[in-house]
Amino acid sequence: MPIGGFQHWIEAQRARPPAPTRLWVWTLALGVAVLLFGFHLGQVFPQAGYDIAPGYGAPVLAFEFAGSQADLEAIFGFYTDPQQVTRLAAMRAGNEQDYLYMLLYAAFLGCGCLALWRELRLRPLLAVAALPVVAALCDAWENWLLFDIQAAFTLGDYSPAMASLPWPVAAKFLLLATTNVAIGAAATQIGRWWALFGTVAILAAIPTVMAIITPAAFAWALMPSTAGGWILLLALAAAGSWQALVRRRPLVDFDAAAPEPGEQSAAEPARPVFGRRRT
Repeated sequence: MPIGGFQHWIEAQRARPPAPTRLWVWTLALGVAVLLFGFHLGQVFPQAGYDIAPGYGAPVLAFEFAGSQADLEAIFGFYTDPQQVTRLAAMRAGNEQDYLYMLLYAAFLGCGCLALWRELRLRPLLAVAALPVVAALCDAWENWLLFDIQAAFTLGDYSPAMASLPWPVAAKFLLLATTNVAIGAAATQIGRWWALFGTVAILAAIPTVMAIITPAAFAWALMPSTAGGWILLLALAAAGSWQALVRRRPLVDFDAAAPEPGEQSAAEPARPVFGRRRT
């Protein structure tokens, strides 16, 4: 589609009358899949490291922010540790299954942003829908580097991939945080309670920057920080699906609140009458 035709299509979508969208149903289904598979994936990764800093939380986060051989030894242990092989196998299995998780969360967030765009007609949301896809690509690049780093560590060597690891890791989390901020900002346009939850999701994205700067102290905050916007989007998807499938109405219907031209929005209140009323 030519650029001019795409622009015309966007303007036509903005001018269309309010209507329910089934994108919310897809968003809800994908959100449930992300929730269930994410819980499963958390059980696949190693549950504890050898001697990682408490600020990392999960060993997989310590691995993503590893910068030296000493960091890897703190995660997996030394070759004399009988649990090293178990930790290495669990980490590799988790990173292999992580590719499916990337597809699920990219589809969930992208579909949710498109549903919000259909409801609110805000063009920035159309661009934001691409951010989770880019984040998933950065996540795939990160996993490719982690496989190389783990293979070299298993052989007792140093992998040059460790020098490139901070770039996709930081890009992934920053893109996901930006997506959450956009979701929260969109929620503030829907209603009073949604505005409250949207503000919480926006504030929850702040620790992402702290975690990237000082991961040994704040990496644990990445999970709840990312979950804030995802839970909000899941709630929006549930409400939007109910409106679309049951009530046959859009989640956001600004036209319903606006009176038609020439029509009074409400009966004028009676003027107070002072003194004795005439019979």
